[in-house]
Amino acid sequence: MHFQLTDEQRALRDGTRKLLDGRFGRDRLRAAVDEPALDRALWRELGAAGFFALRLPEAAGGVGLGLPEAVLVFEEAGRALLPGPLVACELLAGVVDGVAAGERTAGLCDGSAEAVLWEHPADCDELILVEGGGRDAAGAPGRAAGVYRSAPDRVACAPFTSVDPLTPLARVTDFPRGAPLAGPDPTRLRREAALLTAAQQVGSAVRTVETAVGHARERTQFGAPIGSFQAVKHLCAQMLVRAEIARSAVYAAAVTEGAMDVTGAKLLADEAAVRNARDCLQVHGGMGFTWEAEVHLHLKRAWLRAACWGVAAEAEEALAADLLG
Repeated sequence: MHFQLTDEQRALRDGTRKLLDGRFGRDRLRAAVDEPALDRALWRELGAAGFFALRLPEAAGGVGLGLPEAVLVFEEAGRALLPGPLVACELLAGVVDGVAAGERTAGLCDGSAEAVLWEHPADCDELILVEGGGRDAAGAPGRAAGVYRSAPDRVACAPFTSVDPLTPLARVTDFPRGAPLAGPDPTRLRREAALLTAAQQVGSAVRTVETAVGHARERTQFGAPIGSFQAVKHLCAQMLVRAEIARSAVYAAAVTEGAMDVTGAKLLADEAAVRNARDCLQVHGGMGFTWEAEVHLHLKRAWLRAACWGVAAEAEEALAADLLG
């Protein structure tokens, strides 16, 4: 079986990269570190380009594509370290008015997580909570499955320090629940959130490979590029293997949409993003730890995403149970 991107998918990927390179390049990335408030002009531009309406049917004003195309777009977003509640707005485009066009933003929280974290709380016009299964912070059985919505000013939050300077966080301490929303399926929302997060991790893993290889070609030591040294060659090769394995798993899960496929893809993508960022730091040496470098931003983002929508321990237990079952 041959699995290759179609011409239309390549054009979508290349067009997304061109858009992000032009609107969120290095200078804008550095500015966002100092001022992490959402760039509303860029958000509206993304909405106009169909970024958040990829899977809405054309009759509803969307692009009419599928999950594999959304994965390609989110891989490019992860490569560019694009900040903002991207996964939330992609999944809620048909649920919250104005989100598909980029005119409004929505947050999405995993109510089954140990700590219910809300990304970009100051920039969201609405908050959606997904619950179902798992256990709460006290270890008690989680609430019944459901999807709930609330205005931000009704949600009680506590400060929470984010490891990623591009992603402000708050810890939700009280979410007023009314009747659950009738449309969205919590299981599907959680699965797709995990997959799109994994796609961002793949983009970051691929970008750190490129960064490490580029630095290894330019940096010289003992009169030769450090990329000519066997230890550095092996490090970069291992990074590439991780990224490609994770990418294949994420692409496959986007096609099958199977729960265990998504779980495995998220696990591999998290590992690739975190370990590749660490190895990229190693290739850069002392330069990689400096604030001026972008490498540490990829590592911090990878740590944050690895803690969202399924952590490694949960994924491993689920995969093991599936294999034994």
